[in-house]
Amino acid sequence: MAKIDEFKEFVKKNPKLVKYVKTGESNWQKFYEIYDLYGENQEAWKDYLSVETVAAATTAAVGVNEVFNWLKNINLDSVQSGVSNLQRVIGMVQDLSSKDDTKPTKEYKPRPMYKHFED
Repeated sequence: MAKIDEFKEFVKKNPKLVKYVKTGESNWQKFYEIYDLYGENQEAWKDYLSVETVAAATTAAVGVNEVFNWLKNINLDSVQSGVSNLQRVIGMVQDLSSKDDTKPTKEYKPRPMYKHFED
């Protein structure tokens, strides 16, 4: 029973093994037999523990390459025209908001009905 507990601790230290079981590439019986024969010897586990690391590094490299390809395809002229249009819109909004804040210098006062031409 102690060997099974040691195997469980080994699996907890190496959660990559769980992915192989979930995807159906291997099963717990096979992993336990390898552990029973070789223990935690890295040579016995290199097929299962190091491949995952290489795959993760390859995936990260592919992600960086995609970002660079996306940046290469950007048309800088269209970006510049978009920025200038945005600046114009912001300027118009600022003009409208500043005009709302100012009050007219002369206020209209209606003339009383009984007065004619400044009498």
